[in-house]
Amino acid sequence: MRTILGFLFTIMLVPVLMVLFLFCYQEWNNVHAFHKVLDEKLPSNKIELPQTSFIKAADGTVVSEISGPEKRIYLPDKEIPPFLKDLFVAIEDKQFYRHSGVDAAAISRAMIANSRSGSIEQGGSTITQQLARNVFLTHEKSYNRKLTELLYSFQLERTLSKQQILELYINAIYYHNRNYGIEAASRFYFNKRTQELSKAQLAYLAAIPNNPELYNPLKHFHSAKKRQERILLQMVQANKLSAKEYEKMIREPITLHESRQADLFPDYTDYVQSELKDLIANAEGLTKKLQDPATRSQAAKELDKKVAKVLESGVTIHTALDTQIQQQAKRAVKTTLSGTQVEGSAVVIQHNTHELVSLIGGTNYKKNSFNRAYQAYRQPGSAIKPLLVYAPYIQEKNASILERVSGQSYCRNGYCPKNYGGGIYGMVTIKKAFANSYNTPAIRLLEKTGIKKSFGYLDSFNFVKVTEEDHRLPSAVGGFQVGVSPLELTDAFTSFHEGTYLPAHAIQKVTSREGKLLYKWNDKPKKVWRPDTVAKMRQLLHEVTVNGTAKRAYFPAGYIGGKTGTTNDVKDMWFVGLTDQYTTGVWVGKDHPSSLESIQHAYPNQVIWKEINQNIK
Repeated sequence: MRTILGFLFTIMLVPVLMVLFLFCYQEWNNVHAFHKVLDEKLPSNKIELPQTSFIKAADGTVVSEISGPEKRIYLPDKEIPPFLKDLFVAIEDKQFYRHSGVDAAAISRAMIANSRSGSIEQGGSTITQQLARNVFLTHEKSYNRKLTELLYSFQLERTLSKQQILELYINAIYYHNRNYGIEAASRFYFNKRTQELSKAQLAYLAAIPNNPELYNPLKHFHSAKKRQERILLQMVQANKLSAKEYEKMIREPITLHESRQADLFPDYTDYVQSELKDLIANAEGLTKKLQDPATRSQAAKELDKKVAKVLESGVTIHTALDTQIQQQAKRAVKTTLSGTQVEGSAVVIQHNTHELVSLIGGTNYKKNSFNRAYQAYRQPGSAIKPLLVYAPYIQEKNASILERVSGQSYCRNGYCPKNYGGGIYGMVTIKKAFANSYNTPAIRLLEKTGIKKSFGYLDSFNFVKVTEEDHRLPSAVGGFQVGVSPLELTDAFTSFHEGTYLPAHAIQKVTSREGKLLYKWNDKPKKVWRPDTVAKMRQLLHEVTVNGTAKRAYFPAGYIGGKTGTTNDVKDMWFVGLTDQYTTGVWVGKDHPSSLESIQHAYPNQVIWKEINQNIK
């Protein structure tokens, strides 16, 4: 009988077990579906913390740091001192390596405390929860935010290792004064790398994030010191520190060496950031879209987003900046124009690399202000003659520099330009007309070459404001509709070194935090002038400095040559010249154009050029 009953009972259990199995299977599927929802809604395996980017000079010196509201220098796990990791676990989350993102006991204690106070006073947050709050959420005190925080914490523990979570946490938390992460804090408060800090200093910094305002070292140094001593005592209690070590650390003097964010040579670094946009646009295929009115707006938004993302990733922008030349150029501009209420700019390009090694945006340039070296477009005066008139004529006609051209008065279709001072000359050599910057011979040579053909040569260069409207005779003496920038004009003059043109860039390359190459210019040199044309032009340019309008720029050295330019009513004064190694351009004028006659005969454009170049070593 018992056997029969047992058999019947077993048969009856089968459907129950099947139902139970199906229920469990369905629940198992639901669990996987829940994980899938978390992966879609709360992605956490690719957390990217905003980081500080750096601009470096040619010698590797950091000359500028670029950061948004958060200054952060990410420190990988292997570079974080083990003592610091132990510190944060001891003071923030003793059960960190044992829980799954949430410490139930800590939450229970917090809930009891909150119920007693009638408000949210304690959070019971684990390191994982704090990371979730810092990266994904706000610091609002509400139960809704707390619930969301728990979900994010669960997801972080699912997708990241404890090692990764602690690494992110130490890099994410706030140390006040815009410093996020231990490395930024270490450099700011002690002017040292994290790995160079003593354990006492590490503990002092670890005291800050618990309440950054209360423990701000710059305002509440002693409060932070007292907390440092308390957390070191917790390390003793956690058996991570001996009593003897504790006594030694709390007696160690803590001396702050506040370090401000690097921001040297703003004239140059502001240009670097402008050039970075051009480099990224070029690499991402946005350049043509930016030039098309139909797509410009959307392309500009896309570019801004891309540039912001690059800069927040902690890149290093390697540049050609020569800090010595930059300092010399700045000093030359500032000293020469001191007390005149006149502005000036200078550009220096190295020949063998075609790189921009120095750029001065004004006499007292301030960061993010109007940069006259590349943002100011002014009439070039006679400084354009080598590029638009003489080199094209010599190239097309194979002319000798001793060929003669009329310096008599000129008047055609109502256009009647004068030579400087109203001088009238007979037949003069090209060499003499060039050296003394006569106007009427230049116009006659432009006519002989042909306006279209001459501008064909000028189009080889990056004069962005030169248009079809400028294709007329007055351009021979610098009469353009808008004008050119000092950088553009200097850049074009580099073609008189070897006859080729390659746009000069400040940026050599952009690398990621790991040193991977991200961006680099890939321009190819363009042949513009024949070797014989270059040789003749170099003779003409040299003649200007020894017997012509730029004698005050000359100094005994190797090759020196260049061209002056003065616009109507002396509103602009230019000198662009070459040495064996560099092409340097100088512009002097006022932001609101007006006469410079009071300083004209001091030749500030030439003085600045000479001061820069004769001191280059």
